[in-house]
Amino acid sequence: MTTSPDDRPLRIAVPNKGSLSQAAAEMLRESGYRQRQDSKELALVDAENGVEFFYLRPRDIALYVGEGTLDVGVTGRDLLLDSGAKADEVLALGFGRSRFHFAGPRGRYDALGDLAGLRIATSYVGVVRRFLEEHGIEAQVVRLDGAVETSIQLGVADVIADVVETGSTLRAAGLEVFGEVILESEAVLITRGGERPRGLEVFQRRLEGVLVARSYVMMDYDIAEEQVAAAVSLTPGIEGPTIAPLRRDGWVAVRAMVPRAGSQRLMDDLYDLGARGILVTDIHACRL
Repeated sequence: MTTSPDDRPLRIAVPNKGSLSQAAAEMLRESGYRQRQDSKELALVDAENGVEFFYLRPRDIALYVGEGTLDVGVTGRDLLLDSGAKADEVLALGFGRSRFHFAGPRGRYDALGDLAGLRIATSYVGVVRRFLEEHGIEAQVVRLDGAVETSIQLGVADVIADVVETGSTLRAAGLEVFGEVILESEAVLITRGGERPRGLEVFQRRLEGVLVARSYVMMDYDIAEEQVAAAVSLTPGIEGPTIAPLRRDGWVAVRAMVPRAGSQRLMDDLYDLGARGILVTDIHACRL
């Protein structure tokens, strides 16, 4: 008996290791999906939710999705653009953020124009070549896997293009960042170019719900009726706050979703307005 395309689970590529792997698995669990317990597992079927996960090298995910072998995937924006695969970014996932920069010996280079005619060592040839083409710069791009910081000292390259986090590794190698940012990267949800596979809408909605839940908290407080307008201007909520009367005459209870960032300062402002019993609780799941 064959399975029709309509009955087939949504096939999802997930990083099997590296910096994206754990964060991706955590987000998928928060979205209500099963995840593997053994890192040696290569695939996992979550029949209850109509999905099947495949654990692959992050660098290969865009290729599998772009060829249509798998329906969607979680990978880095940098890896997507570097792959040249026929896949599109659907949703930014808010983790695995990084910045790509050019770096060279201290004091030697200042601007992008200095790159003309130089040898640039990188593990992300596609990203760097695209950036150079967009800026009309002709330079030789040298592919290196792994750490590229020593390539200048060894005479393989004049500058490097790599992920820069704290900059400590560059400083230890006698290098410094110059020019503008090559790419702002983070984990992204991708699908084959121009396609919306069956089941993607629900999967994407769940991930979006996690992003909202991580960014917002629920705030409850009691306040005198004459201060409600001022309080609500501080906590407008998503569709509007919930306001209910209290047994205490002239007072109401207010509940609203508010951004997690700045929530402590918001509590201070509400307290100054006369609000009391101010509570903040986490949101574990959300649909807007």
